[in-house]
Amino acid sequence: MAHGKVIGRFAPTPSGPLHFGSLVTAVASYCHSRSQQGQWLLRIEDVDTPRVVKGATSQILTSLEAYGFEWDGEVLYQSSRFDYYESKLDELLNQQDCYACECSRKSLREKGVKSGLMGQIYPRICAEKNITPNNHSIRLNTESASISRFNDQIYGNFELNLNEQVGDFILKRVDGIYAYHLAVVLDDDSQNINQVMRGADLLLSTCLHLYLHQRFKLPTPQYLHLPLVIDSDGKKLSKQTGADAIDNNHPAASLISALKFLNQPTHTSWINLKPQVILQQATRYWDHKLIKPETHIQVYEPS
Repeated sequence: MAHGKVIGRFAPTPSGPLHFGSLVTAVASYCHSRSQQGQWLLRIEDVDTPRVVKGATSQILTSLEAYGFEWDGEVLYQSSRFDYYESKLDELLNQQDCYACECSRKSLREKGVKSGLMGQIYPRICAEKNITPNNHSIRLNTESASISRFNDQIYGNFELNLNEQVGDFILKRVDGIYAYHLAVVLDDDSQNINQVMRGADLLLSTCLHLYLHQRFKLPTPQYLHLPLVIDSDGKKLSKQTGADAIDNNHPAASLISALKFLNQPTHTSWINLKPQVILQQATRYWDHKLIKPETHIQVYEPS
C-alpha cells in the first residue's frame, strides 16, 4: 500500500438514486478516511453507459449533500476517461497481456464451457488467433497468473487461482464498453486511492484487480469489504432489485441505522443532530474492527 495520507473514495453507479446499501458504504468509507485525517473522494462510475439513468447523478449528489457528506476535490466521472482507458488497454495489447476475442457467451455455452465462481471459465479459444481488436471483446491473459491473494481488513485472507477458477476475463466488451475491472483499477491509481472500502460482493473481483495492478505495475491499495445489506427475500439491496431511495428529508435516522448496521457506537441523542454533526461524532468513535463480516444475516427492513 502507498504510504502517506490516507485517500479513500465513494464510487456510486448512477443507475438510480442512493439506497440504504449505498448509504452504508458511503458512511463507512467516509468515517474510515476521516478518522485517519484522510481525504474522501467522490467518483461517479458511469462507465457502463447503457445502465446510466438520466438524472441519477444529480439525485446522488443531492442526497450526499443532504446527508452531510463533504468530499475533497472535483467529482471524477468515468465517462470522461474513455481515451485514457483505451491508451492503457493498448499498452496491455502491445505487451501481449491482452488479446481480441470473437466468442460470445452463447457460443461458449454451446461448446460446453464450464462456469466458475465468476461466470464462464474462458478456455483461450482466441488466444492465438491474432484477431484485430476492432469490434471484438478484449480479454486479459491469465495463463501466467499465480494465485492472487490479499488480506482484507474485515474478511481476512482471501485468494483465487485466476488461471483455473476465472480464466481470461474481459476488459472491453464487444459493444465497446470498458469493463468495471479495468476502469476501477485505473481510476483508483489516478486518484491515488490507497484505501478501498466497498461491498463484500466484490471480494472475488479484488483478486482480478490485484492481477491488473501487477500487469500495469501499480501500487496496491488496502482493501476493506463490507457486509451486504440484504432485503427480506435474501437478495442484496440494489437498484436492480428495486431498493427504495434514501429519504433526503430525514437523514439523521438513516445515518444512525447505517452506523448500527456497521456495529458502530451511536447515541439516542444523535437523532436531533444535523447530519454533518452525526458524521463528525461517528468519525470520532469509528472502529472498523467492530464491523462483523457476516453476509446474508443482517436484514434491513425500512420502517
